[in-house]
Amino acid sequence: MDLVKVAGIPRSTYYYWENRLDPIDKYESVKEAIKQIFHEHKGRYGYRRITKELKKCGFTHDPKTINRLMNEIGLKCMVRMKKYRSYKGNIGNIAPNVLQRDFKADKMNQKWVTDVTEFHLFGEKRYLSPVLDLCNSEILAYKVMNRPVYQLVGDMLDEAVQRLQPGDEVILHSDQGWHYQMRKYQKTLQEHQITQSMSRKGNCLDNAVIENFFGLLKSELLYLQEFESMAHFEKELEEYIEYYHHKRMKAKLEDLSPVEYRTQILEAA
Repeated sequence: MDLVKVAGIPRSTYYYWENRLDPIDKYESVKEAIKQIFHEHKGRYGYRRITKELKKCGFTHDPKTINRLMNEIGLKCMVRMKKYRSYKGNIGNIAPNVLQRDFKADKMNQKWVTDVTEFHLFGEKRYLSPVLDLCNSEILAYKVMNRPVYQLVGDMLDEAVQRLQPGDEVILHSDQGWHYQMRKYQKTLQEHQITQSMSRKGNCLDNAVIENFFGLLKSELLYLQEFESMAHFEKELEEYIEYYHHKRMKAKLEDLSPVEYRTQILEAA
C-alpha cells in the first residue's frame, strides 16, 4: 500500500483494478463437480442429467447455467446411430401388432421388446440381440455373435424366459425380421404363454423404445470411445450394459437407473 500512496492512486481504484486483473471464479467448485460427473459417465451425460446429479451434491444451479459452464470448459456429449435390417420377406407366420405403440407397463414382465443391431469394426461385424422390459427399460437378456444366425435370437430368448414368474402374461414385440417368424422361436413363446406382437412392415416407430436404446448405446459407446480390437469392444459393450442398468439415470424412471427403479417398485409391491 506504500506504493499506492507514493503514486497518489485512490485505494478504491487500486482494489477495482486488482479485482479486474485477478477475478475470483465463483463457479470454480461447480465446474470441478461438472468435470467429475462428466468423466465418471464417460461423456454420456448432457447438461440436463449433470444438473440433476449436481443437485445430489448440493449444487442448485439451473440447467441453462450448467449448459453455459459446460460450453466454457468444452464438455459436450454426442449422438449418432445405424440400423441393421433383418427383414427378408415372409418366411413364416406374421403376428399382429398387439402392442400398438403402447409402451407403458405398470409392472415387470408385462411388455417386452426386442430387435437386432449391427456393429462394424476392424473389418468385422458383431450382432447384438437384446430383450428390454418396458416397465423399467432393463435389458433382461442379450446375446452377441459374429453372424445374425437364428441362435443369436434363440439363445437370447431362452435366457429371457428364465426371468418369468408364475402368473406372468407377457407381450413380446419385435419387427417382422426372419428370426421372429421362425417356428422354433414362436414355439418357445407358446410354451411360456408369451403373446407375440410384430411391427407393421417398414414402420420402425412401432418398436421405438428398442430403437432408442440402440441409438443410446451407439452414441454413448460406439461413437464415443476408441477400441483397440473387437475383443476390447465386446468387453466395453458388456461394461456399458452393466453401467446402463445400475448407474445411468432415466427421466421417465424418476431419475433412477433401471435396477434402482425395479428395486423400488418391488419394495412397494
